[in-house]
Amino acid sequence: MRVLHIITGLSDGGAEAVLYRLITHDAQDIHQVVSLTGEGKYGPLLRAAGVSVTTLNMPRGRVTFVGLKRLWQVVRQSRADVVQTWMYHADLLGGLVGRLAGVPVVWGIHNTTLEPGHSRRATIWVARACARLSRWVPRRIVVCAQAAVGVHGALGYETSRMIFIPNGYDLSRFQPDSSARERLRREWGVPDDMPVIGMVARFDPYKDHANLIEALAWLARQGVRFQVVLVGTGMTSENIELTRRIEAAGLTDRVRLLGVRQDVPAIMAALDVHVLSSSAEAFPNVLAEAMACGTPCVSTDVGDAAQIVGDTGWLVPPRNAQALAEAVQSALTAWHDRPAWWARQQACRERIAQQFELQRMIEQYQTVWASAVGGVERRC
Repeated sequence: MRVLHIITGLSDGGAEAVLYRLITHDAQDIHQVVSLTGEGKYGPLLRAAGVSVTTLNMPRGRVTFVGLKRLWQVVRQSRADVVQTWMYHADLLGGLVGRLAGVPVVWGIHNTTLEPGHSRRATIWVARACARLSRWVPRRIVVCAQAAVGVHGALGYETSRMIFIPNGYDLSRFQPDSSARERLRREWGVPDDMPVIGMVARFDPYKDHANLIEALAWLARQGVRFQVVLVGTGMTSENIELTRRIEAAGLTDRVRLLGVRQDVPAIMAALDVHVLSSSAEAFPNVLAEAMACGTPCVSTDVGDAAQIVGDTGWLVPPRNAQALAEAVQSALTAWHDRPAWWARQQACRERIAQQFELQRMIEQYQTVWASAVGGVERRC
């Protein structure tokens, strides 16, 4: 089957990572990608994997006549059996163009939060427009989080077309790695008896690094020993807002800002505890990636975090630094019981292997595409 993917952009985000994993591990279908904006992080990686990538270079949040015309041309020339769109703007533009071109369309929803004051007004407007079109444009709507069904149903989306497909993970890439742990801790100058807390996330209001820093400051005041590594876009000393918060919290000597890294699996394996402080998520990939590496997690209870973590870690309400700090303290206390901690690490990886394996996700997408092309109403 020929699948044309239309995505808002190819930057360092969760939906973009899932698209990359799906395409590069699907040996059965032929894939082509269109980015409404630029090539970001994943454009070069997809091209290196032999995937055709077209960038329309439209300014983010704006539609241009040239970009829309090029999108129409690519859809018509692709001879695709199905158009798979990713994220609201691509759902709207890619969905309309695919529908008008006579190609079956499958939308992709990778968000669960649409709140005035937190979400961009343009994003909310586009989501509402999609809700009105959801009975006409897509034959199927893939949601990556169970929580997204209720949120979008309340907005007016046609829930009968929604199919839940949880994200899948390459367990051969994300796995425990004792040699990486030893190497990176030497690189960071951290002794083996010092617990390392980490968070892999770009600098974004929804990731709520302020919440994390406040929680870490409380732990430091209690005399808890720990070191922290922060990884992702914006996690550098050039980020003045972030560095000022870290300095004001008295954490400069405890926090390492590593920026964007290509060795995320190794970093996950080197951590003792992964923390996610987000105020909103859909299906937070970093939790599953850390757990696949045998790293227990402390997370805010956002999106499908509870479904990922299960009973292997700790969940707290979002925007509650005190609760987050106390949960991290509980995790670090548990870390000192080595036999019990090892069992917890094993349970983390086993949970991801059983529920979120990559090939299972690929097969579910293939089933959705086949049913969209055939027009048969069925669920995965």
